[in-house]
Amino acid sequence: MLIDYRRLSNSDRRALGGLHDSKQMNAEDRERLYPCVLRAATRVSVVFRCVRGIDARGLHNTNIEALSSSLEKLDPKGATCLVDGFRLPPCKLDHRAVVDGDATSAAIAAASVIAKVSRDRYMHGAGTDYPGWGFDENVGYSTPEHRAAIAENGISDLHRRSFASVAYRQLALDGALPPELEGVANVLDVEEVATAIEEDADSVEADQAVGRGLGVAGEPGAGEGAESALLGGADGEDRARRAA
Repeated sequence: MLIDYRRLSNSDRRALGGLHDSKQMNAEDRERLYPCVLRAATRVSVVFRCVRGIDARGLHNTNIEALSSSLEKLDPKGATCLVDGFRLPPCKLDHRAVVDGDATSAAIAAASVIAKVSRDRYMHGAGTDYPGWGFDENVGYSTPEHRAAIAENGISDLHRRSFASVAYRQLALDGALPPELEGVANVLDVEEVATAIEEDADSVEADQAVGRGLGVAGEPGAGEGAESALLGGADGEDRARRAA
């Protein structure tokens, strides 16, 4: 996502004051911050990659490619591009990897909220389409209940065949990608990105860049209620525009 710090109002800064690593926040806090982040963002890019593509390319390679694509679609001319944790070799844009970026960059922390909420909403919808695995509760993570459901029901079309899991080994799954899972993926419309639920939930392969006008007034001010290290940028730098 792209944030123009010069355009943030005092209310935006106060609303974003609770930003930190989204994985350390509970679902209610992430949902509360989600509209605040969208309102403060100049532009948001959300990328989905389907399970069959992840199995074919590998999770790490897929993550690198998806992050590169998402950053490029922001078209952040004149902005400092920050990436959480590691560099993106395929990315055509100059960027800087920030260790523990969620704790030092408001843009990275905000982007993590968008990513986590989008993913969780997708999985809540998948819980309706695939009721036997408790996706609405575990949102795809390997909880004891989820592993028990796999042992009882096998794996669904949403499960990665390449995932190393005790529950998978109990089913004698070797990680190979079944031929029936190969095919052309569906693409989400921009309007569907927020909820990330579509008719064929197991074959999402979409890149979406959503532009949003800030529509806010007022000077940036001192950032009441927000950590200066976050709103000031990574490593304490004061940059006007940042993309993550």
